[in-house]
Amino acid sequence: MAHVSLFIGGIRPLPESGRPTGMYKQPAGGPLELGPEGFVGDEQADRRVHGGPEKAVHLYPARHYAKLAERFPEAARQLVIGSLGENISTPELDENDVRIGDIWHLGNAELQVCQPRNPCWKIDERFASDGMAAFIAEHRLTGWYWRVVKPGRVAPSDTLELLDAADGSFTLAEAMLCWQAHRPALADLEKLAASPGIAKNWQQKITARVEWLRKNPEKTSPMPVAFHVKPENQ
Repeated sequence: MAHVSLFIGGIRPLPESGRPTGMYKQPAGGPLELGPEGFVGDEQADRRVHGGPEKAVHLYPARHYAKLAERFPEAARQLVIGSLGENISTPELDENDVRIGDIWHLGNAELQVCQPRNPCWKIDERFASDGMAAFIAEHRLTGWYWRVVKPGRVAPSDTLELLDAADGSFTLAEAMLCWQAHRPALADLEKLAASPGIAKNWQQKITARVEWLRKNPEKTSPMPVAFHVKPENQ
């Protein structure tokens, strides 16, 4: 069981570039309706990389903020729960405590862990701290996205409770370590791709990497993209 704080927000411009972001969220003052693509009243600016059925709800572990504040002291005052754009915060869970495919109960809704978050360059601008998104990705402090298995009503007083454990599946921490490895074992990648409930887009990337590694056993493996860079740098 894990206690939660809930956050939703609209679209606002970033402080320097003026580009739109949905990262600025506010604590929920009461119950929220949760649909297949997230909480009613919550918005995402770039639907190519945020939102949709397999990125419907984002949880960020509250305990990660202390690590970020230590590494980026200039942003410490801003680094409070909710400030990374998460919908759910909890002090009691992190990537070591959930498995790909786990189904959790929250309010009368059900959520399934399906993929980690890929941090975005907008984090750096939001906190005026170059390298924060890369640090989050490198140290696997990403939190995760949920798929909404059963829509429902969720309140800030509700607790997350494990309903159906994906026994035998990778924890999210193990999955990210495998994915980011220089040349992971093909059997491990194949097991990860076969995880119940894994997001389809991540599954496709893993499968493509397995095929590349199998065809190129002697070559240096291209590393997965760890975070979203500015579009002009892509």
